[in-house]
Amino acid sequence: MNAESSAPWWRHAVVYQVYPRSFSDANGDGIGDLPGITSRLTHLRDLGVDALWISPFYTSPQHDHGYDVADYRDIDPLFGTLADADELIARSHQLGLRVIVDLVPNHTSDQHDWFQAALAAAPGSPERARYVFRDGRGPNGEEPPNNWSSVFGGPAWERVPDGQWYLHLFDRTQPDLDWRNPEVGDMFEDVLRFWLDRGVDGFRVDVAHGLLKEESLRDQILAEGEEPTSGASAGESMMGGLPRDEPMWDQPEVHDVYRRWRRVLSEYDGDRMLVAEAWTQTAASLARYVRPDEMHQAFNFAWLLAPWSAEAFAGVVTSTLQALDDAAPTWVLSNHDVVRHVTRYGGGPVGLARARAATVTMLALPGSAYLYQGEELGLEEVDVAPEHRQDPAWVRTGRSSRDGCRVPIPWSGDRPPYGFGPGTGQPWLPQPSDWARRTVAAEDGVAGSTLELYREALAARRKLAAAEPDAVELLDLGAEVLAFRRGALTVVLNCGEAPVPMPAGEVVLASGPVADTLPADTAVWLR
Repeated sequence: MNAESSAPWWRHAVVYQVYPRSFSDANGDGIGDLPGITSRLTHLRDLGVDALWISPFYTSPQHDHGYDVADYRDIDPLFGTLADADELIARSHQLGLRVIVDLVPNHTSDQHDWFQAALAAAPGSPERARYVFRDGRGPNGEEPPNNWSSVFGGPAWERVPDGQWYLHLFDRTQPDLDWRNPEVGDMFEDVLRFWLDRGVDGFRVDVAHGLLKEESLRDQILAEGEEPTSGASAGESMMGGLPRDEPMWDQPEVHDVYRRWRRVLSEYDGDRMLVAEAWTQTAASLARYVRPDEMHQAFNFAWLLAPWSAEAFAGVVTSTLQALDDAAPTWVLSNHDVVRHVTRYGGGPVGLARARAATVTMLALPGSAYLYQGEELGLEEVDVAPEHRQDPAWVRTGRSSRDGCRVPIPWSGDRPPYGFGPGTGQPWLPQPSDWARRTVAAEDGVAGSTLELYREALAARRKLAAAEPDAVELLDLGAEVLAFRRGALTVVLNCGEAPVPMPAGEVVLASGPVADTLPADTAVWLR
């Protein structure tokens, strides 16, 4: 990885995502909090990650579990206080961990002071100009201003009592800001500085591709029978689908925002960084977010979206590395918005074997890797009963739900809450009754456990892969095999159903038992 001492820390970092309400509960209310995170930081240090990314903890009515922000400069009492945040940052740095916080600039909560002022003001007022308010269509303005749909289902517009409509590409309680208004940019520069001054090392930028919309707010052009965009279609295009007309996403003016932010971060020492959540339609369009004067990284969702297929994985590796040029690629398999990859790969023993193999393969690629809490335990998606679901996407549509990947993780014990907190009952989302064998305590020190595999893999990455060049040479070992070489390191992933021969070399890491051949659904590092 050419990891010279002068290279920025983030360029080859392994970052662990913490979803605050589901990580660790210090006060026993069944919801995770900042003191809970601080109490578990040694787990992350011992796992071998370089940084933690914390999903939103700001003041919020929690309609979208913190992604509806009412105050960007304070902590929601559900999670603690600013003093708790300061302690978390300080303790992380003591343990050698960097801290990345989530920033939500596309929209605010409808409880934000700005939006409350907008509702109280008249159409055409400066207060409304901070958001995307428009008159409706039709004789009496009774139709939405355009045909856009919310990512969470239904129309993307909500009408207010005086007859105007406001845009919300997500929940109706999350009004979109108008980034063509300079007040918005000025406010977020102040927010950046507030957290940089408190010592954070970077920002994960939510919906980074969505801040600017086509100024005309024209209708989305849909092919016959085509459904309005749901937000993930861009990623589907990256996997080979046809490009879609999306006037609400990935507009060229958005890059000016990140050039300004990059200049702000450059004023601070310690290699502060920005990583974009940007669902774009091609690898080339994603690369525009990581030009030298913009973001430092962007999530590579094509890797996450790829099916269990050597050909698909090889295509993602090739297109990603070609498009990004000198920018640092990223690799991710799970997060708080998608089905856990053990389940995506089939669930049960097969899904777990594939998940372990995909992780071992991912960690050998150049760039940064992002892990999601609980994946180091081999957790599967939980089938949360409808009466317990809280995801606004479920509330709005009754179809999709992200609750299954957000169930609080198990730490110890043989019944819920599995050491998640000091209480004795179920946490905010119920945990399964069969997780006793998946707790941190149950897997700690157990040879072959997923936790120990992650520890071994992260140590191997640090010692071996960090010494190898970034250049990746794909090898042809058969249609069902992904194989590549990086310097003296050869990585082989068997996506087929039968064992395959292994190249010569010393086995330094394997996702499962190996002998003279590489079993199905297994990956190996050879040196």
